[in-house]
Amino acid sequence: MASATDKPSIAWLAFPGSAYLGIVFALPLLILLTTSFFNSDNQFTLSGYTAFFSDQYNFRVVLNTLKIAIWVTLICLVVGYAAAFCMARVSTVIQGLMFLVFIIPLSIGVVVKAFAWTILLRSNGVVNKILLGLGITDEPIKLLFTETGLIIAAVHVFIPFMVLPIFAVLRQIDSRLPEAAATLGASPTRTFFKVTLPLTLPGVVTGCSFVFSMSLSMYVIPSLLIGDRYQTLPALMARAYLFMRDRQSGSVMAVLLLLMAVTIVIISAMTARRLQKLQTTAVSQA
Repeated sequence: MASATDKPSIAWLAFPGSAYLGIVFALPLLILLTTSFFNSDNQFTLSGYTAFFSDQYNFRVVLNTLKIAIWVTLICLVVGYAAAFCMARVSTVIQGLMFLVFIIPLSIGVVVKAFAWTILLRSNGVVNKILLGLGITDEPIKLLFTETGLIIAAVHVFIPFMVLPIFAVLRQIDSRLPEAAATLGASPTRTFFKVTLPLTLPGVVTGCSFVFSMSLSMYVIPSLLIGDRYQTLPALMARAYLFMRDRQSGSVMAVLLLLMAVTIVIISAMTARRLQKLQTTAVSQA
């Protein structure tokens, strides 16, 4: 058993990892934050933030970014939760096959998947041919260079990051709990909302945090599937860095993007924690 004198020496074991995280993640973020407050003459100024918030066009770009991220997260949550629930209930063989279905696409680059969706979503692509064959539509639907096409492609790219955290939590739930709830007279719907869903909230929050953060900051997928006609904040930030050579403006947008992602993650975590506490209180009172 380690004594009190061993604790400082054990704490040093965390130093390499902490130093790596500090250099690779914390330091660039600090430089990014500092750059947003200094102009090209290295003078401290808030002109970057003032210029960004004084332009109405930027507000529309932020709304576009948030709207796409929210839709992608919601669709991934609904589809991903159902898929994760099935994975946790099926046999080992089918579970392994489903696991491969979600893991293998992660080995393919985002650019390749985005280009593939440009082929699938075009007027004579597979998606429109299926819709026409099923009689859902009488003529090809314009999906390429639209919000709908962007959301479809983004859901395909990011859904594994929703399924896997939820599946990891579902596997740990005791299979006897639904049976116990049914014995006490609870219907399957009530069992799901009162037992299963509260227990899977950590996985839901983790998945939503992953998907929302990545959807908020995606650049390649919108660039290939919707072009410059529909601007998002990452595209605007890339234009400021690459074409306008305006480091302060690009840093301002990067800081705002980071703040939005972190805010949503914190709110989601606090909400899940509160719901779990309420559920625990309700169970104890019952």
